[in-house]
Amino acid sequence: MTIAHMWFDPKCPWAWITSRWLLEVEQVRDMRVRFHVLSLSVLNEGREGLEDWYRQWLDTGWGPARVAIAAEQKYGNEVLRDLYTALGTRIHHRKTPIDRDLYLAALAEAGLSPELADAAETTDYDEALLASNQAGLAPIGEDLGTPAIHVPGPDGELVAFFGPVVTPIPRGEAAGRLWDGVLLVAGTDGFYELKRSRTRRPIFD
Repeated sequence: MTIAHMWFDPKCPWAWITSRWLLEVEQVRDMRVRFHVLSLSVLNEGREGLEDWYRQWLDTGWGPARVAIAAEQKYGNEVLRDLYTALGTRIHHRKTPIDRDLYLAALAEAGLSPELADAAETTDYDEALLASNQAGLAPIGEDLGTPAIHVPGPDGELVAFFGPVVTPIPRGEAAGRLWDGVLLVAGTDGFYELKRSRTRRPIFD
């Protein structure tokens, strides 16, 4: 079985779509995804020239990422699968305000201690967030972000890349075909970029 590692920011809509795609891939390919936290708030801290709307978006991104990394530190990596789903469903589908009530509801759904909601308002976990960011981005480039995916290539060497950025969520065998194609191009020596302008907003259906 192939183990794929994906780094996500709980607030990022494109990472959410990619994560749901990977769960679809699990159903049609011999792979399993493990989730890790990548905070865009940490990544962009102190960066100048950001648009006002994005800076405000980042300001509310600290809490969910801190709660997620705190849960991982307390319970281990596997809890992120259910916690991310609980957070992401509320953030992206229900448009739930990002506050303590959100954290408490998501933690309860994932069966985790409500005390972890306190992590949202402290800097105690920011060093761990930075380390998780670095682990995800080191093989692909610090100027990129989430979604970031690491997977072993055919020769055992690490294949790591940003993306894919896709909408709507590919389902069933379509998800599997995209997975096959992404691995093919990302595993090609010297391949760096394949891109076109986005013409749709994120679709979560």
